[in-house]
Amino acid sequence: MTIGVDIGGTKTHAVALGAGGEVLGEVRRRSGHGEELVVLAAVQAVETLAGELPGRAIARVGIGIPGTVDHLTGEVQQALNLGLDHVALGAQVSRRLGVPVHVENDVNAAALGSLGSPGEAEGRGAEPPSLAYLNLGTGLAVGTVLDGRLWRGVTGAAGEIGHIPLDPDGPLCVCGQRGCIEAMASGSGIARQWGADVPSAPEIADLAASGDERAASVLERLVWAVAGAVRLIVLAQDVRRVVIGGGLALALGERLRLPVLAQLREWEAASPFLASVAPADRVVLAPADRPLAAIGAALAARPV
Repeated sequence: MTIGVDIGGTKTHAVALGAGGEVLGEVRRRSGHGEELVVLAAVQAVETLAGELPGRAIARVGIGIPGTVDHLTGEVQQALNLGLDHVALGAQVSRRLGVPVHVENDVNAAALGSLGSPGEAEGRGAEPPSLAYLNLGTGLAVGTVLDGRLWRGVTGAAGEIGHIPLDPDGPLCVCGQRGCIEAMASGSGIARQWGADVPSAPEIADLAASGDERAASVLERLVWAVAGAVRLIVLAQDVRRVVIGGGLALALGERLRLPVLAQLREWEAASPFLASVAPADRVVLAPADRPLAAIGAALAARPV
C-alpha cells in the first residue's frame, strides 16, 4: 500500500491507498511546529495507520505540505506557518520509516487527488485527462494536472496566480499591487478588507443576505475574483475541469459556486468567444468528505 500524508497548519491527515487507488484507512493527528515536531507528527501518523492495517506492507509514502517544495529532493524550502525553512523533510521521514518518501506541495497534491473524485468527471463517463484545482484558503493558488500528470512549471512556481491583478481599483494586496486575485478571494484577503473582528465566511454571507453593505461588498468581490480566476485558468490552460476547494470554498459551498457560475454566464452572454469555451460548465466544488491532498500525495509517491 501507499500512504499519503497531508500536513496542514493545525492537523496532519494520513490516508492509505490500495493498489487500485481505494482508500484502506485514514488517521488524523495534531500537526507539530518546527522541524522535529513536523517530522514526528508525519512519522507517527504513518505508523499509527500501518498499525491499523496489519498484514499490509508500506511500499512508499507521499507527503503534501504547504509552501515551497523541491519535489525532486524532498526539501521543504519554506513553510513558514509550520516553522520550516530548508528542511530535508523527505529524507528525514524516509530514514525513520525505512521506505521511499516523496514530498509535494499540498495544492499540487490536491489537484492530483481530484482526478476521479465525485463530480469532476460528471457527465463524461470517464476521468478527464486535465484539471485545475483552485485552492481558496489563507492564500490562493492553483494546482494543475495535464494529461494525468502534475504540471509544476520550469521552477515549480506554476499556479501562483494569486498575485495577478484583476482590478486596478481593488483592495491593496500584501505584495504592493492593487486588486490581486488573492486580495479578494482568500481568507487573508478578506481579513485585510474587513479589519478587526472579521466574521467567518458563512457569517459574512449571512450578513450580506440581511443587507449589510460591507459584507455584501466583500462577498461580491470574492465571487467576482473567483470567477475571474476560473476564466483565467480556462483561457490559459483549457483544462476540462476547474475544481474549487480549500477552506474558504468548503465553508461557503453552494453559496460560492452558484454566484460564481452566474457571473461566468453573464460574461459568456457578452462574449461569443467566451461562450464557446464555456468556463461555467467546467466548474465543480471539491467534495467535502474526500481528503484530496492526502490522496494526491499518495498518488504522487507512486512511480510513473
